[in-house]
Amino acid sequence: MKPFTVVSGRAAALDQPNIDTDQIIPARFLRRSRADGYNNFLFFDVRQANPNFPLAPRGNPEILVAGANFGCGSSREGAVYALGDAGIRCVIAPGFGDIFAGNAGKNGLLTVVLPEDRCAELRAAAAAGADITVDLPNQQVRAANSVYEFAVDPFRKRCLLEGLDDIGLTLANDDTIAAFEAADRSDRPWALPNR
Repeated sequence: MKPFTVVSGRAAALDQPNIDTDQIIPARFLRRSRADGYNNFLFFDVRQANPNFPLAPRGNPEILVAGANFGCGSSREGAVYALGDAGIRCVIAPGFGDIFAGNAGKNGLLTVVLPEDRCAELRAAAAAGADITVDLPNQQVRAANSVYEFAVDPFRKRCLLEGLDDIGLTLANDDTIAAFEAADRSDRPWALPNR
C-alpha cells in the first residue's frame, strides 16, 4: 500500500448526498479480475447518463469532495478499489457509510469527515479550480486562506502514514513471530512436524 502523507492539488467536487457503492462501481463489474484494475468501472452508469460527470476512469485529481453519506449501501470493497485505481487518494465528506470507511482505510484511501458547511466551501473551491491540500500528519485540510482540522483514528493514521495494509501489519512483526515459533518448537517439539 502506498503511504499517505500530504496530497495537494486540484480536487473534484461531487455535490450529491447518498452516493452508494453501486453507483461507485456497479455490481456486474465485480466479477472481473482485480488484477486488471477497476478504474474503467468507476461511476460507470452515472458517466453513461451524464457525459459531464466530474470523474473519469483515469486522470482524476487525488482529492474528491463529496456530499453526505458517501459510500453508503452494500459492503463492496470494489468501490474503494475503483476510486483508488482511478487515482483518488482522499475523499472529504460530511459522513461516510461505515463499511466503506473501514474498507477505505485498509486500502490506502483516506476519508476525511468535515461539517457540511466546510465541505460546501471546499466543493466551491474545487469547482473554481483552487488547490486543496490534505495533510495527514497535521490532520488538516487547507484551501486558500482556510484551514480545517479533522479527526482520524490513531491506528488508521499510522497505517496510512506507513503504507501498512493488514498483511503489512503482520509482516511488521515478522521477527517476533519467528522468535515465538522457534521458542514454541523448542518447548513443544511434538506440536509441529519437522520441516
